[in-house]
Amino acid sequence: MDPSKQFCPNETCRARGQIGEGNIRIHSYHPQRYRCWTCKKTFSACRGTMMEGLRTDEETVTRVVTLLAYGCPTQAIVHAYGLDERTVADWQKRAGKQCQRVHHAIVEQGHVKSQHIQADEIRAKGRKLIIWIALAMDVTTRLWMAGVVSTSRDRRLIDRLLHHARACCQFVQALLVCTDGFAAYPNSIVPAFREKVKKKEGRGRCSLEAWPDLCIATVMKRTERKQVLHFLNDPEDALANIPYLIRLCPNDHEGALVRSLEPFHR
Repeated sequence: MDPSKQFCPNETCRARGQIGEGNIRIHSYHPQRYRCWTCKKTFSACRGTMMEGLRTDEETVTRVVTLLAYGCPTQAIVHAYGLDERTVADWQKRAGKQCQRVHHAIVEQGHVKSQHIQADEIRAKGRKLIIWIALAMDVTTRLWMAGVVSTSRDRRLIDRLLHHARACCQFVQALLVCTDGFAAYPNSIVPAFREKVKKKEGRGRCSLEAWPDLCIATVMKRTERKQVLHFLNDPEDALANIPYLIRLCPNDHEGALVRSLEPFHR
């Protein structure tokens, strides 16, 4: 237990959120609890984590969640560890919510220096249910920037995805967004990557303008009977289709798009 890395979670405490101020002391080791000497309140060492309120040892919970993350069937975990199926489902839900909070607090803070984003959707089938999972990844670092789920593949799904992806990116920068042929992408990308620009002095509203070096590229592929038969991987064919991709650029930055695509076709 390290009190120097803790802060008081009490919303009414004037020292709330302050780390390393010396107001946090160890209250007890079993169970592990801290005390704030400013408001005299105690709190658990697991406060704000998925372990808060659980009586099972941390090592077992960590192993179960790791197995779930790697796709191990729930029934196998129940049989191996002698747990209740509802308990495993609750731990999985807790881990998912904690990961969502961490992603929002760390990744979606506008610090990702992304220059190339790839977005795509996955169709998943369940019991009397079909869902669509839209994902966005930074190609350079392989960082998963966003992921949203919906029962329909529509404009709202893509808008939500790009809203989270925009929250990860730094302020105005050169950016190439690669997508498939879904028609909702161009109309969603441009509104997501816009900033307020004041064109005239004095009173008046700011205009929303797309990032100056924002480019959109679409992967060309041919399908038959819902099966992908051919990707556009021939350099001559790919460069011949650059005029089509240029039409997707919101600010007519043809040169930037060509320079971005040249390394892939050499």
